[in-house]
Amino acid sequence: MRVGFGYDIHRLVHERRLVLGGVIIPFEKGLLGHSDADVLLHAICDALLGAAGLGDIGQHYPDTDPRFKDVSSMELLAWTFQLVRVKGFCVNNVDATILAEAPKLSLHRLAMQANIASALALKPGDVNIKATTMEGLGAIGKGEAIAAMCVVTLREG
Repeated sequence: MRVGFGYDIHRLVHERRLVLGGVIIPFEKGLLGHSDADVLLHAICDALLGAAGLGDIGQHYPDTDPRFKDVSSMELLAWTFQLVRVKGFCVNNVDATILAEAPKLSLHRLAMQANIASALALKPGDVNIKATTMEGLGAIGKGEAIAAMCVVTLREG
């Protein structure tokens, strides 16, 4: 059994769409980044890479590489999953938390879980997504950013 932890944070800005867990969320702001800036999927990618001993997302998909400009993070997740599989691992489960003051994410949680489960060859019940606020504290609490944290477990196979 291998365990990996991932974390990502991106600034919220106008004139970008908000994508979390591969789901487009209706909101007046989106996350700033080289790709679609899906912090949830970036945290999951980092957790997968960490558990497999494969470095981090920046090593594999640098923001200086034009190939990754505006790329869907669902593609990054699929590519990361293939790296993990080539190394001889299967994903056991994913447990993630999104930190966001707004918007409310409860209506989108099941769609996010389904997207992630499909990309990682898991049952939706093997992917757990939670969301919490920062109670008005810090950049996230002021509505300036959204972050995500994730833990994954891998097994050989």
